[in-house]
Amino acid sequence: MTRTSSIATLRTSAGGSQAAPIPLRARIRPGLTLRRLRLWSGLVLFAYILTHLTNHALGNVSLDAMEDGLGVASALWLNPLGLALLYGALVIHLLLGLQALYAARYFRWRPGEVVQMVSGLLIPPLLVSHVVGTRIAFATEGLEKGYAQELYAFWVAAPHQGAMQAAMLVIAWIHGCSGLYFWLRLKPAFGRAAPWLLAVAVLVPVLALLGFVQGGRAILALAQDPAWRVAALKPVHVGLPDQVARLGTIRDGMLLTYAGLVAAVIAARGVRTLAEVKRGTIRLSYPDGKVVRVPRGTSVLEASRRNRIPHASVCGGRGRCSTCRIRVLDGSADTPPAGRAERAVLERIAAGPGVRLACQFRPEADLAVVPLFPLPPRVRQADLLDRAQSGEERFIVAMFVDLRGSTRLAEERLPYDTVFIINRFLGAVGDAVRDAGGSTNQFLGDGLLALFGLETDPEPAARDALRAVELIAEHVATLNELLAADLEHTLRYGIGVHAGLAIVGEMGDATDARFTALGDTVNVASRLQGLTKVLGCVAVISEAVYRAAKTAPTAIREIPVEGRSEPVRVSTLGVLCPAAP
Repeated sequence: MTRTSSIATLRTSAGGSQAAPIPLRARIRPGLTLRRLRLWSGLVLFAYILTHLTNHALGNVSLDAMEDGLGVASALWLNPLGLALLYGALVIHLLLGLQALYAARYFRWRPGEVVQMVSGLLIPPLLVSHVVGTRIAFATEGLEKGYAQELYAFWVAAPHQGAMQAAMLVIAWIHGCSGLYFWLRLKPAFGRAAPWLLAVAVLVPVLALLGFVQGGRAILALAQDPAWRVAALKPVHVGLPDQVARLGTIRDGMLLTYAGLVAAVIAARGVRTLAEVKRGTIRLSYPDGKVVRVPRGTSVLEASRRNRIPHASVCGGRGRCSTCRIRVLDGSADTPPAGRAERAVLERIAAGPGVRLACQFRPEADLAVVPLFPLPPRVRQADLLDRAQSGEERFIVAMFVDLRGSTRLAEERLPYDTVFIINRFLGAVGDAVRDAGGSTNQFLGDGLLALFGLETDPEPAARDALRAVELIAEHVATLNELLAADLEHTLRYGIGVHAGLAIVGEMGDATDARFTALGDTVNVASRLQGLTKVLGCVAVISEAVYRAAKTAPTAIREIPVEGRSEPVRVSTLGVLCPAAP
């Protein structure tokens, strides 16, 4: 079968007429959140740090190379747009870091999170002196400093400042790298890129520190020349005594302001704790007979984590899933009503009476609760937190492909022959998916789940998925030609494709976790694949896929889907022979 004929066959719809183009959804990805704001501000700061360290590394070449690199970096960051972006990111990231310090209810973090938090708190006081001595000195006093003046201060005038500068560089780099790790570790390509990223993470600060040392040694040699000192240490570069005093006052004020902010956050945490104590405590009873006391208004999920009680939560307690759901037993009459976010999830899953989300439900009276997704007691709480924080919500296209007639294959052939044919089919489909830009995520007996959009934007992901449907037709047609002499019936299959938001990340228990996707998008794709048998077609593709791809589908029809209260708008492609058993 040629490429043209296979595509034409698949595009023969049950409906026939062309539908009008459908505009892309106004909002495919979730909007701006504190997490995204922290991520993007951190990326801006990391880019600045990388530029700074690269400039330091030029000291391994020469002092002049450092000065030339400083000119390039200044042109990049010291223009109005660059300054607004840099200082805006700095303020946002600092305030969000303080907010995270306040929001953290219990300090039982993993070592990597502790390093990130501590390094983040140390950077501002270490950075203040450098910022005041360079950017503020230029803005308020008109002082023009380059590497010569800075290295003289660090290596000759005040070596302790040089040690602080080196420490600040290392700590800032560690903080940035740890943040990148927590962000990138869920990406499918991270495993392949990790060795290269580690090499960069080690080489950049090492080369920067070596360049810093080489530049310092060059300045130590130049400082022996009185003429050089006179030229390099002019008041226009280092300032007059009264200017130095004013800059010292600014530095002290900034340090005190930062210390006051940290103290205010700690005090606010203390006030919150006192308020909780004043409001009293309540008792929560669990099915295994364990009873815990927590401050009134604490969420049930927080209570479980605080007392090391295994409790499922894929989304990490953000109300985006229902895996932490509980059933409230004794005391349910006094429970506060569900908020809008919790009510939306409960309605989505058609929750029964007494079912609440543990992450959103904050009881005010003694209760007995039963987690509806229990976890094995042997699973450590640290592992649960890893699982809870490993999910990322993103737009994907999910595709289920299933071989038809595998029962008859098994009846007519020896087991190994059946396995051989199924493996050839899965190989052909997998090659088609990969050629189109997707990835095979799970092999499910005689079928598979493929995902698109793990590393691309929604539009190319949807286009790749539509192309994969065509390539699967070509590859399976070629396979049927190769096996024609051995098969009484050609290999037939069904495809279901749907697009939308899903949780992608490591799913599984503490010893066997796999990268996959879950959510309504994946469930609907599976249901659509099953409906190919009922509708007598090769593929059922939801309207959401065409909408994301900005492509006009063939005729759209509404079909009921099991587990959903509303029908799904889909397009059907291809015609199957009568269903095989």
